[in-house]
Amino acid sequence: MNPYDSFQNVPLHSAPRRSFSFIKMAHIDGPLLFILLAISAFGLIILYSASSADFAVIRRQSTFLAMGFGAMLLIAQVPPLVLKRYAFFLYVLGLILLIAVLWKGIHAKGAQRWLDLPGLPRFQPAEIMKLAVPMMAALFFSRRIIPAKASSLIGAMIILIIPVLLIAKQPDLGTALLILSSGLFVVFLAGISWRLIFYGFGAGIAGAPIMWLFMHDYQRQRVLTFLSPERDPLGTGWNTIQSKTAIGSGGISGKGWLHGTQSHLDFLPESSTDFIVAVLGEELGLIGMLILLTLYFLLILRGLFISLEAQDTFSRLLAGSITLTFFIYVFVNIGMVSGLLPIVGVPLPLVSVGGTSIVTLMTGFGILMSIQTHRRWLSN
Repeated sequence: MNPYDSFQNVPLHSAPRRSFSFIKMAHIDGPLLFILLAISAFGLIILYSASSADFAVIRRQSTFLAMGFGAMLLIAQVPPLVLKRYAFFLYVLGLILLIAVLWKGIHAKGAQRWLDLPGLPRFQPAEIMKLAVPMMAALFFSRRIIPAKASSLIGAMIILIIPVLLIAKQPDLGTALLILSSGLFVVFLAGISWRLIFYGFGAGIAGAPIMWLFMHDYQRQRVLTFLSPERDPLGTGWNTIQSKTAIGSGGISGKGWLHGTQSHLDFLPESSTDFIVAVLGEELGLIGMLILLTLYFLLILRGLFISLEAQDTFSRLLAGSITLTFFIYVFVNIGMVSGLLPIVGVPLPLVSVGGTSIVTLMTGFGILMSIQTHRRWLSN
């Protein structure tokens, strides 16, 4: 007789078992889902104040968050082996769309980054490459001996450089660098030697003057503003100066929710997008910042844990890359708002106003859920 049969008629024990069974069957990672919901809810609270209590902005953000969670739960049902099988096709599709952008893309705000295909809403193909590049790089290394040899680095760099150059041509240097980072994380996790890593850093530093020659005027201006925002306090340095003022004025506990002056008096530009963390720092102070950073830290920790528990090389490299790239999003946004990095137009994940970027991020977390939950499924 099964010793658990005697408990079948006890409601106290049967309900949790059914709940756990549903989560398992739906391929939902509970800790990951809970942290994402907490960040999204906290983000809506901050966005409500940053948008001057504009319910239209909140409705739009909530809609994209709902779409993102839907995409996450949908992709979580797809086994990692299927993702691996179609990684190459997704990468090639992304390259075709990037070429189409340069050919017939839509111009807006001095850039050509969008496609408007019949029957589809306007979108940025670069968003596809945020997932396609690390998937393709992970596929490349999964078919080779790990730790990776120096000879493998050439093929990996070809995979990375082609989409990065196409995106930089749009121009969208911020997105190009993020996609390059996502691929380089795969290379790093594949066990490339530290000597080659140092050589790569050295080559990057040596090539900086050459890169400067190919940068657009506005990109050079951003670098100069980063080095000395006070050189043009009423022009290019305005954003950095006002954001640092907002963060510094918040102190430990902040001025109070909805009581920020820099954003509500229109001193702080882009308060609901790239510079929303300055609103958080001003209104909720250091305490509010620590709450958000703790949630981000837990999310990154969970992602790295999923990467360590992955059952194959492709899943392990892909999960690690998605997680570390998310860290770069957070690091770059907070760094540029606080004046520690040049302004590159990277939104604060799941907090700033966003559309396709939110869906892309949540799709990435759906891949993490797939890797974790299908691992459990196979092990039982």
